[in-house]
Amino acid sequence: MSLVMDFSGRVVAVSGGGRGVGAGIVEAFLEAGAEVEFCGRTEPASLPSHAGRTAGFRAVDVRDPDQVDAWIDAVVSRHGRLDVLVNNVGGSPFGRFEDGSPRYLQALTEINFLSAAFASRASHEPLRRTGGSVINITSISARRPSPGTAVYGAAKAALESLTRSLAAEWAPEVRVNAVSSGLVATESAVEHYGDAEQYARIAQTIPRGRLAQPREIGDVCVMLASPFSAHVTGAVVPVDGGGEWPAFLAQTPNADIFTTDRSQTSGGSPS
Repeated sequence: MSLVMDFSGRVVAVSGGGRGVGAGIVEAFLEAGAEVEFCGRTEPASLPSHAGRTAGFRAVDVRDPDQVDAWIDAVVSRHGRLDVLVNNVGGSPFGRFEDGSPRYLQALTEINFLSAAFASRASHEPLRRTGGSVINITSISARRPSPGTAVYGAAKAALESLTRSLAAEWAPEVRVNAVSSGLVATESAVEHYGDAEQYARIAQTIPRGRLAQPREIGDVCVMLASPFSAHVTGAVVPVDGGGEWPAFLAQTPNADIFTTDRSQTSGGSPS
C-alpha cells in the first residue's frame, strides 16, 4: 500500500507565513495540494501560489487574542473547515537579559508562546470537527542554554510543554505536535550570524555541515499533518541536522572530527 501526501480539500492556517521558515511551510502545504491561509504583520509583495491555488493573507497582531480569533473565524468562514494549524510566528533579537525592560520581556513571551496558545485555543473546535492537528514550531533553544535570547528559549520550552499537555487533553480528536528547529538558512541568516566566513564556521558546528532550508521544516510539518503520522501526538521532532557538536571536542586530540568540512557530503551548502 502506498500513502500519498495529498492534502486536496484540506485547509491549513500558518502564523507568520510571509518569510523565512513560515514561507517554507506555506510552500510545502501548497505543493501538497492544500488550501493555505497565513497571517503576519505586513502583506508580502506577492502571495505564494501553486497549481492555480493562491495562499490567502490577513494582517494580524498575533499578540492580540481578539485579532487571532477573528483570523481563525475568517479562515473557517471562507473554506468551511480547518484541518491544520501551524504556529510558526516567533523570534528574538540578541541582547542581555538584564538590559531588557519588563515590557520587552513581556512582548517576547507574547510573540513566542502566548500567540500559539491563542491560536490553538481559537482553532480547537474547527480542528475537533475535522480530526485535525496543531503543529508548533519550537527551537533547539528550548533544550539548551540560550544566552542572549534567554526569554526566547524559555518561551519555546513552555511551548513544547504546552504541546505535550494539549496532546493528552485534546486526544483523540485533535493531534498536537511540535517541530524543533535548529539553525535555518533564512533570508537574513548571513546578517544574523555574521559575514559569509562566520556563517560558514557556524554551519560547521552542525553535524550535517549546513543550516536547514526553510522548506525542510515545511516538509516535516506536512509529514506530521499527514496519514503517515496518524498515531503521532505529543511529539517534539528535531529538525536540526544532528544538533550541535559538543564544544569540548574542539579542545581534544580529535578536534579534526569537529572541524572537517561536511558541506559536500550533507547535501551541499545552502544557496
